[in-house]
Amino acid sequence: MRILGIDSSGLVASVAVVEDENLLAEYTVNYKKTHSQTLLPMLDEIARMLELDLDTLDAIAVAAGPGSFTGLRIGAATAKGLGLALKKPLVAVPTVDGLAYNLCGSRDMVCPLMDARRNQVYTGLYGFSGVRMEVIEPQCAVGIGQIIEKANEKNRSVTFLGDGVPVFREYIREHCKAPYSFAPAHLNKQRASSVASLALEYCRMGKTETAAAHKPEYLRLSQAERERLAAEGADGNAPSGGS
Repeated sequence: MRILGIDSSGLVASVAVVEDENLLAEYTVNYKKTHSQTLLPMLDEIARMLELDLDTLDAIAVAAGPGSFTGLRIGAATAKGLGLALKKPLVAVPTVDGLAYNLCGSRDMVCPLMDARRNQVYTGLYGFSGVRMEVIEPQCAVGIGQIIEKANEKNRSVTFLGDGVPVFREYIREHCKAPYSFAPAHLNKQRASSVASLALEYCRMGKTETAAAHKPEYLRLSQAERERLAAEGADGNAPSGGS
């Protein structure tokens, strides 16, 4: 089975092709360019280097959220466009799950941290039994203190990774009571190879969707939407019955 993986959920843009247990190619860029400028050229380069006929793909995997609202939309549009053009199914991989899968096989509990601003993180807790991933705490948007408390409660060694690590490193040092470590540079950001590899497992379980049906999972409202709702509330125009 041959899977194309796409991850543009954060600062990193990444494209990969995985065939069964083999990573055929991966192109990852962590630089100040918009994903709309990078994703398709990266895919073109991989296809050229592999002499890849895109029609031979079995599915297209995409980091489905949470993450950057703009990045998720670009990734979704790219995956949907390819899926519709090639008539291939999509595999929606939760972003935090894909990030955790970077450390597949780890004996430690794995805690991805994506900076969601306002002292919040997109995060979760994961464990591995060989290559099988266990979701201990599913991906969520919470305050950094909440996920550190949950990690402390598990009383297990934990490895942190993600772009939230440099933001909250000092907080972790001050408040994490469990033994902890930080993932090395080659594993600590989003990688399309992890998205594609996890998607292989999803495909075997029949967890695919049509390109037309795919939508990103944001987990929370955008800043613009929050500001609009706040303004409506201040004007007394907020919808009734909300909580």
